[in-house]
Amino acid sequence: MAAKQSAGLLLYKKTPDGYQVLLGHPGGPFWARRDDGVWSIPKGEFTEGEEPLKAARREFREEMGSDAPEGPVMELDSAKMSSGKVVYSWALEADLDTMTFRSNSFKMEWPPKSGQEQEFPELDRVGWFTIAAARQKLVKGQVPLLERLTELLHAPSSGEQTSLL
Repeated sequence: MAAKQSAGLLLYKKTPDGYQVLLGHPGGPFWARRDDGVWSIPKGEFTEGEEPLKAARREFREEMGSDAPEGPVMELDSAKMSSGKVVYSWALEADLDTMTFRSNSFKMEWPPKSGQEQEFPELDRVGWFTIAAARQKLVKGQVPLLERLTELLHAPSSGEQTSLL
């Protein structure tokens, strides 16, 4: 059985204090009281034969409630999660008003073994974080994607380097 695959977009923007990235907090009762180490880039699973970047844009729309901004993307490679799932990601420089955020939802039995089904948002909140804060917030398996973005943004263009911290 092949490992599950996800694709996502990591939005970033330059602010007077350095770069920030957009992350989402998972919805549902398992994550309600957890913060550090559980946030994620907006992403979702795709099937064999589906173009990963298209899937990343689709998942962004589903999880954020709006289309991904237009613009050139930078491939961030892939990262393997502790579950074995492989996450493919692209970075996109854009600003997004988090007040327009509206995630799709999922249903699950809650409380466990109650026979009752409740609906929860896939993401219950989103936020812009500095690179340093994002390292703490992100689920461990996605930190390499953030590090790859940092490398790409540090890459000299016209001889200058930009500080991300």
